Amino acid sequence: MPFVTLLAAMIAAATPMTDRDMAAPGPQGPLKGSWTGPEGAKVPVVLMIPGSGPTDRDGNSPRGLKAASLRLLAEGLAAKGIASVRIDKRGMFASAGAVPDANQVTIDDYAADTRAWIAAIRAKTGAPCVWVLGHSEGGMVALDTAAARPADLCGIIAISTPGRPLGKVMRAQFHANPANAPLLADADRAIDALEAGRTIPAASLTPPLPMIFADAVQPFLINAFTKDPAKLAAAATKPLLIVQGEADLQVTVEDARTLKAAQSKATLVLLPGVNHVLKTVEGDSQGANIATYADPNLPIAPGVVTAVADFIMDHPAQ
Repeated sequence: MPFVTLLAAMIAAATPMTDRDMAAPGPQGPLKGSWTGPEGAKVPVVLMIPGSGPTDRDGNSPRGLKAASLRLLAEGLAAKGIASVRIDKRGMFASAGAVPDANQVTIDDYAADTRAWIAAIRAKTGAPCVWVLGHSEGGMVALDTAAARPADLCGIIAISTPGRPLGKVMRAQFHANPANAPLLADADRAIDALEAGRTIPAASLTPPLPMIFADAVQPFLINAFTKDPAKLAAAATKPLLIVQGEADLQVTVEDARTLKAAQSKATLVLLPGVNHVLKTVEGDSQGANIATYADPNLPIAPGVVTAVADFIMDHPAQ
């Protein structure tokens, strides 16, 4: 057994395991989350930032996403002696009281909430620093948090995180599907406007684009489109782990390589057969891949837990 794995096992055996609610201060009400794993000032702690839209602390969404990726990752890390805090984003789920409207947020707001969570975790545990792990869009939030160079940040773990600005990602996704041909002119028009910092009447777009570019979410998209994950990665001064599944249908291996190219000191882990929701898939069937999004009983790919745990244990808090 490698030394770091043995050390993690010893920590897990020597400290009590807990699973409890936790809170941090939000703008107008508390932010809520769940602590999972051992406790103690010397236990590494990972703050998990969920992906885009109404995604909850477990990595699930009312839009049919039930893979429970973040909960399963938290349980896997706990078994290796690493604690974690999974959160509901500002204005959503148990954090609904933090702001009146969950749409009135930006990536900058989420980064501010991340800093509030780091402070709350350190106050509760006495940990010298906190790891921030972001999945998908959450990885961009994690990188944006790191750009402010907070001293109480241990490092960043970006999982399934785009390496390009969101506007470029969305444009590529629209153009990749031949069925979108009737929508492309309007999709490009909307993305061009938002990239330029302008809103566009959603009602002027071809259905179903008004749902994607709803008037209420356009201020968020304008702010998100200004973020370049590669530039944020280049500015990182703390340890950075990039984890990317090679069977991911939403974020590409090239995205991960772009982040790595921007930050030469980063560690890149590519996982064959692992998809966007961190499950192992067999073959190239898109239908089978998507089916895992709704299966909380399918275990998380073991390589994800191993990559994250080994990286954290190889970079002890200073």
